[in-house]
Amino acid sequence: MTQPAAATKPPATPRRLDPEDAQHALAEVQERLRRQQLVEVLVHRQEQGDSKASLVEDLVHRQHEAELKTLVDALHPADIAFILESLPKDERQSVWHLVSPEHDADVLLEVEDWVRESLIETMDRQDLVAATGSMDADELADLAPDLPPDVVAEVQKGLTEEERAQLLEAMGYPEDSVGAIMDFEMVRVREDVTLEVVLRYLRRLHELPDHTDQIFVVDRQDKLLGILPLSRLLVSEPETDVSTVMSTDFLTLNPLDSDADAAGAFERYDLVSAPVMDDQGRLIGRVTIADVVDVMREDSQEQALSRAGMQEEDIFAPVAMALRNRAPWLLFNLCTAATASFVASRFEDTVSHIVILAFLMSIVAGIGGNSGNQTMTMIIRALAMGRITGRNLWQLVKREMLVTLLVGLCGSLVAALFAWAISDSIAIAIVMMASMICNMLVGTSFGVMVPMLRARFGKDPAIGSSVLLTFATDSLGFFIFLGLATIFLL
Repeated sequence: MTQPAAATKPPATPRRLDPEDAQHALAEVQERLRRQQLVEVLVHRQEQGDSKASLVEDLVHRQHEAELKTLVDALHPADIAFILESLPKDERQSVWHLVSPEHDADVLLEVEDWVRESLIETMDRQDLVAATGSMDADELADLAPDLPPDVVAEVQKGLTEEERAQLLEAMGYPEDSVGAIMDFEMVRVREDVTLEVVLRYLRRLHELPDHTDQIFVVDRQDKLLGILPLSRLLVSEPETDVSTVMSTDFLTLNPLDSDADAAGAFERYDLVSAPVMDDQGRLIGRVTIADVVDVMREDSQEQALSRAGMQEEDIFAPVAMALRNRAPWLLFNLCTAATASFVASRFEDTVSHIVILAFLMSIVAGIGGNSGNQTMTMIIRALAMGRITGRNLWQLVKREMLVTLLVGLCGSLVAALFAWAISDSIAIAIVMMASMICNMLVGTSFGVMVPMLRARFGKDPAIGSSVLLTFATDSLGFFIFLGLATIFLL
């Protein structure tokens, strides 16, 4: 008697990771929204009260909504978040209403804060409760500041005592701390059991928490005794006790540690996860590489914006909001530019006698700014990584000055040849050379001093740094160049 053939599963269709997929999806969404708007405009041009025109508009609108919904439902929540962040507010809300409810929670966690606020504004209380009711305590803590208090209270009713305690604990930590990003889902075992018992316990779990590369060994008071890497668990004999193969040499974090310090530790030691312990040595959570990547990305964005004196904003935010964000440092920049122009105006006689100086002084200021910007970028990164201390600061300053001097000597020779070529004056070439070296040293000095002073007073060293540097190199660059020209050329 022949056995029936076993049913074969269809071949898997792996999804290739392509960063351009989200961009293609965004282009499709924008195109469909454009078509929908175009049809609405054409229909509205028909005579008012035309029932046939209204019917056509309604049918076309429903068709486009169905196509958009089909397109959006097929996307990963991260891609949906990317699309929502790339649309103006009205279009963003139109697409958001088409997202399936089961994706709401994941999308809210993926989008930037400034987009999340606008999405939550359009959701009613029932939808918010449904979207956040399935979140873990650490995820809910991330969203809690943006949620209405009554929604948070309603969601808390559906949590267990342990989950409610975890939520309150996570919400109590500072925003940029390890406690604010730690995860409460982890696997814990006792040291007096065998690896076979551990394996049986793991098989009973529905699935392992994300990024689980190690199991934490604790006592009955949840004090962390060691870690059991999964790789060691799989290759060791099942009859071996956990205490025999566990490692007691591991890195731990405190919930009040800076998340930037935690990110540095992950980068330095190539970690996938790290336990978080309180002051009594009890295991209270863990930080994973996924959390750290988010911290690194946010810090990188903040630094890029801070150097221009900006804060994160919706790229489609109202004009008034954008003005409040950008105007203060732009006005300050205007004052610094006016100061540089005032310095140059004090040498009007010099420039009027030697007109070529007006064309050369911008080179001196620009090169000084670029030199200082190189130093400032390196200092800000070193401060972020914690590599600058009181012991190595002066050594770093001397090194930067020496490097700038050597680079300045080479660059100033080229600038001097250029000045001599267009002015046919050796004296102007020498003044150009000396001015460039001096202003590059000024730029390097301010490139070190500005971020160090801001960090010393507890301020973000990147905020407005480029504006302050430009002020110094422009004003002092004009003063040095025109001052030397006044002394040696007149």
